[in-house]
Amino acid sequence: MFKQAVDFILDLGPSIMLPIIMTIFGLILKQGFKKSFRAALTIGIGFVGVNLVITLLTNSLGPATEAMVKKLGLELGILDVGWPIGAAISFGTPVAPLMIPLVLILNVILLSINFTKTLNVDIWNFWHLIFAASVTYYAYDNMILALFVGLVVSAITLKLADWTAPAVEHHFGLKGVSLAHSETVNFAPITYATNRILDKIPGINKIHADPETLSKRFGIFGEPLMMGLILGMLISILGGYDLKGILTLGVQMAAVLVLLPRMVSLLMEGLIPISEGARDYINKKFPGKNVYIGLDAAIVIGNPANMAVALIMVPITILLAVILPYNQMLPFTDLAVLPFTVIWAVAAARGNIVRGLINAIITIMIVLFIATNLAELATTMGRAVGFDFPEGASLISGIDLGSHVIPWIIVRLLDPTNPYFIAAIICAVLYGLIWYWVRNDIKKQFAKEMGILEENNKNIE
Repeated sequence: MFKQAVDFILDLGPSIMLPIIMTIFGLILKQGFKKSFRAALTIGIGFVGVNLVITLLTNSLGPATEAMVKKLGLELGILDVGWPIGAAISFGTPVAPLMIPLVLILNVILLSINFTKTLNVDIWNFWHLIFAASVTYYAYDNMILALFVGLVVSAITLKLADWTAPAVEHHFGLKGVSLAHSETVNFAPITYATNRILDKIPGINKIHADPETLSKRFGIFGEPLMMGLILGMLISILGGYDLKGILTLGVQMAAVLVLLPRMVSLLMEGLIPISEGARDYINKKFPGKNVYIGLDAAIVIGNPANMAVALIMVPITILLAVILPYNQMLPFTDLAVLPFTVIWAVAAARGNIVRGLINAIITIMIVLFIATNLAELATTMGRAVGFDFPEGASLISGIDLGSHVIPWIIVRLLDPTNPYFIAAIICAVLYGLIWYWVRNDIKKQFAKEMGILEENNKNIE
């Protein structure tokens, strides 16, 4: 009965449940029904708009990348089944009904003890946290251990969301919001570390290639709509499209780059009164405390630099899959989720497309390794929940599944007999050191926008 109730809520989707949740949240914050309901409904409408544009992106880019793969005649042993299959498999495991309430309870507890500032309302993307627990469950056949791993990943994700919230506000323009999207935000320490290294490389550290600079230098050809048009046409040419197909995909990608930011601005129109109400309420009840609303990373993928890097990465990802010796997965269905995968590659570079591209290449190299390494466990999960495997597919994985850096480290750390145990120890230590190394970089990046002096940072810490 509990699982049926959870499935019912999940099936309603964010466009229905978010207005309900946010209306209740607004009433708790004493915003009044009229103000709360109007703001919440605007948020729901914004999510409908965002999802419509993402659907356009997926439906247009998916066939183009499929045509590109077929034209190149590529074949590898692991099938990229895409994130929707990964989510369905995760929600279908025995871990899922327990994880959802436990993650919510943990979030409230961690908020109350000031471990986190993020209230994660993005329950539809809890599947990433469930995936971490499910992989553990099928690797070790231990429910308690699986739930523990899932909750540890949840706690780390909330801390990463807190840490990156200033970038969400000052780079993406979303005040009072954090992105507790585990498989994207877990790359933030890595990409910020890479960006710091790029600061020291002569030549690269002098390149300014953000959309604003490109627009000034190249005029209309540096604007988002033209970047979308050109990159869409290039992908369709690589896919062997005819003239009509080339022009169609070009216009569709231009539309995505123009429409996504506008849909997000509509969503923010509704979110701002709620977030301001939350801030005022918290300041009255708990002076000096701040709370972020954790939302889906979909609300930031429309950033022009992010979309430009993602589209350039489509052919590069296929090339990397072919030349990397350890990779056995053929990128396919999930190529359309690259705008999600490269979010922090671009954000760490402050929208610099050249730096963002370098960060993205490193990100995808890691993704392909994890996707290959977790394929057997992902396949075991799929068979256990009755996933209907495509003909000829013996192993499944995906770009999105391969984006789970922290779950991979933890799962491989739990078995000293695993051949990747030593590698997991090294990765865990490196990840912790890297995060510590760049822990103040976001504050420094946005010091001017935040109006914070360096001396105040030291005093606060």
